[in-house]
Amino acid sequence: MNLDTQRLILLAVFSFSVLMLWDAWEKHNRPKPPEQTAAQQAQQAVPTPSAPIETKPSATPAARSGAAPAPQPTAPAAKGEVLKVRTDLMIVEIDSLGGTLGEVELRKHRDADDVTKPFILLGPKHHYVAQSGLTGEGGPNHRSVWRFEPGPRELASGQDVLEVRLTARGSDGLTVEKRYIFHRNSYVIDLTQEIKNATTAPIRPHAYYQLVRDDKPPAGQTAMMKTFTGPVYYTKETAYHKVDFSDIAKGKGDIPARANDGWIGMSQHYFVAAWLPPEGTPREYYARKLPDDLFQVGTITGVGEIAPGQTGASKIRLFVGPQEQKRLKAVAPGLDLVVDYGWLTIIAWPLFWLLSQFHALTGNWGVAIILLTVVVKLTFFPLSAASYKSMAKMKLVTPRLTKIREMYANDRQKMNQAMMELYKTEKINPLGGCFPILVQIPVFIALYWVLLAAIELRHAPFILWIKDLSALDPYYVLPILMAGTMILQTRMNPKPPDPVQAKVMTFMPFVFSVFFFFFPAGLVLYWLVNNCLSIAQQWQIQRMFDRDKTAHARR
Repeated sequence: MNLDTQRLILLAVFSFSVLMLWDAWEKHNRPKPPEQTAAQQAQQAVPTPSAPIETKPSATPAARSGAAPAPQPTAPAAKGEVLKVRTDLMIVEIDSLGGTLGEVELRKHRDADDVTKPFILLGPKHHYVAQSGLTGEGGPNHRSVWRFEPGPRELASGQDVLEVRLTARGSDGLTVEKRYIFHRNSYVIDLTQEIKNATTAPIRPHAYYQLVRDDKPPAGQTAMMKTFTGPVYYTKETAYHKVDFSDIAKGKGDIPARANDGWIGMSQHYFVAAWLPPEGTPREYYARKLPDDLFQVGTITGVGEIAPGQTGASKIRLFVGPQEQKRLKAVAPGLDLVVDYGWLTIIAWPLFWLLSQFHALTGNWGVAIILLTVVVKLTFFPLSAASYKSMAKMKLVTPRLTKIREMYANDRQKMNQAMMELYKTEKINPLGGCFPILVQIPVFIALYWVLLAAIELRHAPFILWIKDLSALDPYYVLPILMAGTMILQTRMNPKPPDPVQAKVMTFMPFVFSVFFFFFPAGLVLYWLVNNCLSIAQQWQIQRMFDRDKTAHARR
């Protein structure tokens, strides 16, 4: 890389790093909220719709701000028992207090801090629960005590579906049966609330489904590997959106109030939980801040009129699992968008597809990254060659440029004029090495997000000491090799005529390589292979120029 290119890249990386480090410092020093007990959590308000929700879509659905429905007064919480449900992919704890999903353990994924333990998505660490019930104080709701009905609690061999039933009675005479249905090889949980009207008058109840979580990011994040944690939603009209916890706290959360499609959930690095109402069912979305830095997002749906002695039902699905694109696409429209590739998604998707194809071929994600690097390098070979040719020409005229600087040291105007004449005579564009690099930067950024966001790389081994391509190299071997290639590449570039610039160029590889000590091993592997290929290409082009120069001198 020439001086202008290296300055550009160094400035971009330095600015990005300072921003990330400042944000991490600010969050680290923020006062921590007091721990919340399960009883306190259970006393959270029950949501109510802002207006009755029809069971059939209206021609002009209502719209309002993203503020949550007004909470109702809370009642003292009771104490429940916990039931464990086991499937091939999950271990789910259901609390009889509220019939709430209090913990979801993903058996195929490991904890970020201790790989000997399974990963827990929903659970007490982040006060993360999935609640449901009927709106209003009559219940049953997530503060009511539910009774587990007899039945199997584990998905047996050869069994594809497991159903767990709970029942509760509200204070106004309603009886509700919750049915959680678990499926083999699936992170989708079907939930049905069947409502029996035991009163003497028709009723029009509403059901709610919500997620409650604190605002702390998951373990394993660093200033250089920061990803979004917070509420997300999708409708056909608004498309996919992320909402910062801070915006909800300020009452600025842009959540669509009414819709006939879409979903709402909580996303974090690699994982997501989302409520998925049936398509075409009118629903109201909401989000609000609770005490002790807890946040609540959810949806309310209408059940329709239920005559005395009759039964109505509300159905929904809950996805709670990893951000695997194939699974997400199959579950609901737009759910795969939670795999966050930033503003370069249009470039990142084909890169991930190609990476997946190489993994299917080799069975090793590290090897797949190497093959992807080679393909990207070959794709940009003409641009890279133009850049290296420009640098090779600059290297040939460097002695003459140095002489010009010495000759016109006291007259900057004449020095610049003489340099431009030299460039014109030798047909050199001094910025010729920059443009090809600038064109490739969006691809490099997109690939950065692919390697950062792809859960397939989480705890994926490469070789020997690298057991997790999504984590830092434990012995910093790859960053050290990366620094070595940068030093070699700098020495292959033309030496700046200015002594100060030359000194800066000498130390820049050491400064620049420091950032790679904080990048995941998969990304460092990509840059290392890319640098090695660049060095080989630059060496070959320089060799061709030296040979042509010798032949020209002989003539």
